[in-house]
Amino acid sequence: MPEILKEAVLEALATVPEPELGKTLAELDMIKGVEVTGTKLWVKILLTTPACPLKDQIKGDIEIAVRPLGIKTVEVEWDAQVVANKGPDPTKAPGIRNVIAVASGKGGVGKSTVAVNLAAALSMDGARVGLMDVDIYGPSVPLMTGTEGKKPEILNGRLQPVLAHGLKLLSMGYLVPAGQAVVWRGPMLHKAITQFFEDCDWGEIDYLVVDLPPGTGDVQLSLSQIFPMTGAVMVTTPQEVALIDVIKGANMFERVNVPLLGVIENMSYFVCPCCSTRSEIFSHGGGRRAAKEHGWPFLGEIPIDPSVRVGGDEGTPVVISHPDSVVSKAFRATARMLAGKVSQAVLAGEVTV
Repeated sequence: MPEILKEAVLEALATVPEPELGKTLAELDMIKGVEVTGTKLWVKILLTTPACPLKDQIKGDIEIAVRPLGIKTVEVEWDAQVVANKGPDPTKAPGIRNVIAVASGKGGVGKSTVAVNLAAALSMDGARVGLMDVDIYGPSVPLMTGTEGKKPEILNGRLQPVLAHGLKLLSMGYLVPAGQAVVWRGPMLHKAITQFFEDCDWGEIDYLVVDLPPGTGDVQLSLSQIFPMTGAVMVTTPQEVALIDVIKGANMFERVNVPLLGVIENMSYFVCPCCSTRSEIFSHGGGRRAAKEHGWPFLGEIPIDPSVRVGGDEGTPVVISHPDSVVSKAFRATARMLAGKVSQAVLAGEVTV
């Protein structure tokens, strides 16, 4: 490669922006290799997440930037290293790069379903993902992942996560006999969540998705005190009664200094499989309107689909069992939006790096 051409290409690439992060590829040190053969450019780009939602836009901007240099064909090789929120105490579970809390202001909005499918979708895009179920009073992750009855092994005095669907899983449901109620006060909850982090061998994790119980109680407060969270996601349905509780939940996270990464509207609409008629059973758009009104990111709308319920009951997340369905594509797009917001939060300094 003639050095003058290489330098010209690098100068052009240095002007290309990363669309979500507000800096150029050069400023973010994302350009990891450049080769020019005739009128063809090969460039290696290191993304901040393998679930980047804007790869096509980045490639298009690269093509525009180098076109004046006579480059006619651009081949982009993608690689990724997830940015890490180390927080004030990186000695706690040092292999966990980001903790994402999935919460809801009230029950019945499909929070656990969303958490499981977001985790699976991030894993399908190439991230290393863990799923921690701290819905102490109603753990549902074992059922939704087909791992009921399994017990975490203990190796060298540490719990080993249960493995399923490419995820590392830990749930109170693995540790308490089926059907037995958990009747614990705040200190016992705090101790259990601490053990989930510190006594579990999570290994290297890009995203630890935490399924919280609904509401704003002891578990939410304990989690914010035990481990530095990258941010929280609020799940809602479109009705006003659900949105009121979203606002309460978001305010709670704000009070404990946890950034709100975004709002997801679940059960947003239903499309009839027979006639393709769209029905907005629980109204529509309330989550987006609430996010806009309060200045929160809006991550996506998840439609109602019977396959979601079937997947949850049979233990296979719908993004895996029906990957080409409309609802699976919605989950995967939402997961990619979330991954982008995590990168933004870390790199913008909203969380401590």
